[in-house]
Amino acid sequence: MSITAERKVALIKEFATQKGDTGSPEVQAAILTERILNLTEHFKEHKKDNHSRRGLLKMVNHRRRLLDYLKVKDEERYRALIGRLGLRK
Repeated sequence: MSITAERKVALIKEFATQKGDTGSPEVQAAILTERILNLTEHFKEHKKDNHSRRGLLKMVNHRRRLLDYLKVKDEERYRALIGRLGLRK
C-alpha cells in the first residue's frame, strides 16, 4: 500500500523546485498522488476495507488543500503541477 523508498526519492527528484527540496507543495502533492493511486488499486481487490478508505479520503483532502494553497500563491505553478500529475483535463 505504501510507496517504496526508491519511488519516493524518484518523485522528489522529479518534482523538486530546487536541490534538496522535499517540502514544497509540488513534492508533497506528487507523493500523495502516488499513495492515492496505490490505495485505489488496493480497493479494486478489497472492496470492504473501510478503515483504509478513511485514510484515502484524508489523503485526498490533504492533497486538495495543498493544491488550493498553491493556486492562491502561484497559479502558474498550480497549472503546471496539475498537468504533470494528470489530475484534470
